Amino acid sequence: MKKISNAVSLLCLLFILISGTIDLDDLFNYENQNIPSYITKDNTPVTNQIINQITTLGRVLFYDKNLSKNNTIACASCHQQAFAFSDPLTSSVGLNGGNTGRHSMRLVNSRFSNEENFFWDERAANLENQVTQPIQDHIEMGFSGTNGDPDFNDLITKLSAIDYYQTLFEFSFGDSSIDEDKIQRALAQFIRSIQSFDSKFDEGFVQSPNLNAPFPNYTPQENLGKQLFLNPPPNGGAGCVGCHAPPEFDIDPNTLNNGVIGVIGNSSEIDVNNTRSPSLRDIVNPDGSLNGPMMHDGSLTTLLEVIEHYNNIPNNPDNTNLDNRLQGPGNQTQQLNLTNNEKNALEAFLKTLTGSDIYTNEKWSNPFDEEGNISIIGGQLSTNENSFEKSIIVFPNPVETDMNIQLENGKYRVLVYNVKGRTVSENKIFGNEILNLETLTKGIYLLLIKDVESSKVYKKKFIKL
Repeated sequence: MKKISNAVSLLCLLFILISGTIDLDDLFNYENQNIPSYITKDNTPVTNQIINQITTLGRVLFYDKNLSKNNTIACASCHQQAFAFSDPLTSSVGLNGGNTGRHSMRLVNSRFSNEENFFWDERAANLENQVTQPIQDHIEMGFSGTNGDPDFNDLITKLSAIDYYQTLFEFSFGDSSIDEDKIQRALAQFIRSIQSFDSKFDEGFVQSPNLNAPFPNYTPQENLGKQLFLNPPPNGGAGCVGCHAPPEFDIDPNTLNNGVIGVIGNSSEIDVNNTRSPSLRDIVNPDGSLNGPMMHDGSLTTLLEVIEHYNNIPNNPDNTNLDNRLQGPGNQTQQLNLTNNEKNALEAFLKTLTGSDIYTNEKWSNPFDEEGNISIIGGQLSTNENSFEKSIIVFPNPVETDMNIQLENGKYRVLVYNVKGRTVSENKIFGNEILNLETLTKGIYLLLIKDVESSKVYKKKFIKL
């Protein structure tokens, strides 16, 4: 029992040491992810195609609280993986307890849309332009240059002094210098990499590519909901497809206001300028619960409330920007007259658009450990170039105090590097040797052994306990 307990403890310690670590020699695959052939919309600009190195940098930036003035807020604070990169709160908490003016939009499948503009009111011309605006907002992340805030140049100075950014920008762009363009490119690449195509809908569409035909994996209720989604009113449908076309379920770039004109925290004001929507994919978690309240003001808190809104669009004369597809005959607004059975069917169908991978996949997860630290290994500490020709055995790994090296007699130079590429130990040996590593702190290191005569090298990463 004690041996089992020790083994479990060792595994836990290994996890702690490895978590908060990015291995530049073993990057996640962002640039060649599996995208179904039926997904054809893509707003990725030619000048910022997804590249593994840059997207990895974007992942770090996305989760780094150093991007806020007081080191308390990251992009991920308002766009959480557990909620399809949205926020369960109506408005997200910014600096010093301030709140965002609109609900944090889900970021899932941001890439797969004909709409290129971002934010609810589409004020950003593209994702690259959008990603640094929250950083420069006084309430959100605080590098606004106004109201006593530092400005974006101060953020660049701050990031430039951080060791892991010197490594990551050099690794990603071939130059350790930091500017807004590089930050924008990296963050945009990471957000565009967040995709979800493992839903019940996708399984059904593969089996039956005709959208109008019943999906064999659907229940009768879900198939009814699909037909209601696809068919226009008054021909037995709800006409949702007019603005949210499958299979991407993105928003039509030409849509206007959808009839929701509230302002968070202010019942006396209206806002008719919100014309964008995230993809309808992953509105709910795999367990069926909403990934946060709906609409820009978070005013709708269930799918049935959303469906009822479109079933009976409010006829507010102050809404001067209502989309004409939501207009009824005369001066009236849309009245679908859906039955309760039809509303429930639409709800059931919308839930089939949810996948599971997006919520747990490590490639989109927080790369920092529980204490907010991160280590970068590989690249400059690469183990991919071993050329050693002699028989060699190195053990144990992980190591607590002594590391055994067994090799043929000869002349060897032995170096140990830390994750920053700095030499922390150097020895000369002539054959079998025991290295005492007791003085090293816990962490990940690189052992390099060079045969002096042949210049051949042996590299091995190890963990010091």
